[in-house]
Amino acid sequence: MLLSLSPQTGALSIFLSAVGVEDAGMKDMESLCLQFDRTGQPLEVLKLVSRPLLPLGPHEVRVRMRYAPVNPADLNFIEGTYGRPAHPPAVPGHEGSGEVEEVGPAVESLEKGDLVVPIEGNSCWAQHLTAAEHHFAKLPRRLDRVQASMLRINPLTAWRILKGFVDLEKGDVIAQNAANSGVGRALIQIAKKEGIHTINFVRRPELIDELKALGADSVFLDNDEGLASAKSLLKKVPLRLAANAVSGDSAVRLMDMLSPEGTLVTYGAMSRQSLKVPNKFLIFKNLQLRGLWITKWVEKAGSAELYEALHPLAEMMRNGELAMAVDEIVPLKEFSKAITRAQESGRSGKVILDLAVN
Repeated sequence: MLLSLSPQTGALSIFLSAVGVEDAGMKDMESLCLQFDRTGQPLEVLKLVSRPLLPLGPHEVRVRMRYAPVNPADLNFIEGTYGRPAHPPAVPGHEGSGEVEEVGPAVESLEKGDLVVPIEGNSCWAQHLTAAEHHFAKLPRRLDRVQASMLRINPLTAWRILKGFVDLEKGDVIAQNAANSGVGRALIQIAKKEGIHTINFVRRPELIDELKALGADSVFLDNDEGLASAKSLLKKVPLRLAANAVSGDSAVRLMDMLSPEGTLVTYGAMSRQSLKVPNKFLIFKNLQLRGLWITKWVEKAGSAELYEALHPLAEMMRNGELAMAVDEIVPLKEFSKAITRAQESGRSGKVILDLAVN
């Protein structure tokens, strides 16, 4: 088994002790994390703080976090604009990877040295994460730690788009905008593995060859000319599923391509524009409009359903069939540099915090 989920059940609990709290025999054990005491611009409110580590409960494990990406959702969480409100003081970070450093006496599913990722990502921008064992999924120890840190959000979102809305079969087609995004790149690679063809839209022409090299079947500019070319390519081939991360006019173009009864899955709004739905697409095509927030899906999914998704993704990563692009790896103490770079356009991948380096 490449990946296992703890059979323990119960409410998620992450314990990062408050500054100043000490415990006899552990007062010298401290760990660094990024924290914000109020919501606002990340560079203005984030600070590096030291926190003492508390003893483990019977079913708890302490994980030495290694890497964590800087995602748009993380920045929105700090700003107070994310779908779930922050309750400062808080530690951001929706995903990451690390190794089990210590286990409680009643822990059954994990042992020291296991590579794990938090399932319900929270507080990952910390050198240590302490939680109940059911909070973590165990991965193959040989899996690259940087790649593992990016497993839970973008690849899982792409997997859910492909598997959770329309029963696609080998030879079917899916269209997507923002194809150069983390989710878009993951979707291209997973779809190729599944034998599903992809029609991809991007804003910059220099991305076309790059995505084709990644496995994209066709790539067009996200404009009216690109739409015409894509529709000409499809001809009478049905398009039953499209993934939208942009909204605005870009989403309208995807709806124009979809076949009657087709499904548009919206998981982002990079244009910061609302989803506009012309009446004709509802009346004459009866399109199905769905939404996906992977955080909410993970919360509702059972262990078996999570295993069915994470296991093949971890195996693809281990075999080199799924690789997430990395722009830069930045030491924790240089977090301002990481935040600045993550907010810049034209990056070649994710900015990763190296949590093991002070």
